[in-house]
Amino acid sequence: MGYPEGEPGATPPADEQPNPAADLTAGPGQTPAPPVKDVVSSEPTGPSGPPARAAKTQPHRGAVRSIHYELSYIVRNEERGPRGAMVLLHDLPGGAFAWSDALPALDGLGRAVYAFDMLGYGDSDRPWPSDTSIWGHADCLSYALGSMGLSEVVLVGVGLGGGVAQVLATRLFREVLAKLVLINTYAYEYAFAPNWPLTEMAKRQDPEAPKHTPEDQVLADLRATLPSGSARPKFLAGSKLDAYVNPWQGHLGEELLFQHVRLMLPLYINSITPGMRKLEVPLQIIWGEKDSVTPIELGRRLQRDVSGARLDVVPNAGHLILDDAPDAVGKLIADFAGQPTASDFAIAR
Repeated sequence: MGYPEGEPGATPPADEQPNPAADLTAGPGQTPAPPVKDVVSSEPTGPSGPPARAAKTQPHRGAVRSIHYELSYIVRNEERGPRGAMVLLHDLPGGAFAWSDALPALDGLGRAVYAFDMLGYGDSDRPWPSDTSIWGHADCLSYALGSMGLSEVVLVGVGLGGGVAQVLATRLFREVLAKLVLINTYAYEYAFAPNWPLTEMAKRQDPEAPKHTPEDQVLADLRATLPSGSARPKFLAGSKLDAYVNPWQGHLGEELLFQHVRLMLPLYINSITPGMRKLEVPLQIIWGEKDSVTPIELGRRLQRDVSGARLDVVPNAGHLILDDAPDAVGKLIADFAGQPTASDFAIAR
């Protein structure tokens, strides 16, 4: 997907975009911070030049049992094996589909790539009530990833998924992690935005809120509010907006959405992020220049706190960076992850 001239990371109008849902259901020790890198649409280079361009492979669906639940995922290049795999975690209110336009840039890395629907999202089990806090998600995923035999993992999380990734990287899955990428992540005591993806998010955390909010009102609120997370809100329309909104239809959908919101707790995320100072693997932080949902100051603070962390700022991209600039994000991740080598796996613990 190309960028309109002069607008790095831009996407074409909605009527020219593929349907992501359809595509995917087919099958402090502080040190001085390094400089911030402003991203443009030029090809990044790795240790031996640009990553090789592989033929685009068709993703397919898989599933894995974890504790009491089944998690669904999209996988590309599964034949490349569990060692050095890449695991992608989405935001609220997304799903694995949100990664669809960024996936092709990862094909030339020689890694299997798994984009998960976390518990209560997409094609994964949707239990209500259940623990869908960042701790609950990480617990569920750690069992799933362990049963799949994944090792030397490159873990990538965006938004809420970034909070989950922090739990995995510092607590539950740290021994088999090779690299970590956090994109527009919630961090420290910032667990949710005041008015995104729903208005009055603090009030929505009241356990009684679903009983006093008509289902159609919730969906209308999502449709009105979600575009503000994009740097190009007029492009978040049609099938793209439907993919974010439709999973929350009906009584169960509403209860699940409010459950997710209710468990976005500042104490939970703040119990994790300060420990990132002792992260033992390389960290890349990616942020949308125009993100009005998660302030870029969070990314800058993380970069200061984690020795050697790299911060890449993507121009003309908001919180919904996977919609605003999927190619730029995919290339940045590919540049950071690189192709699996023996030195990548020689991590001192």
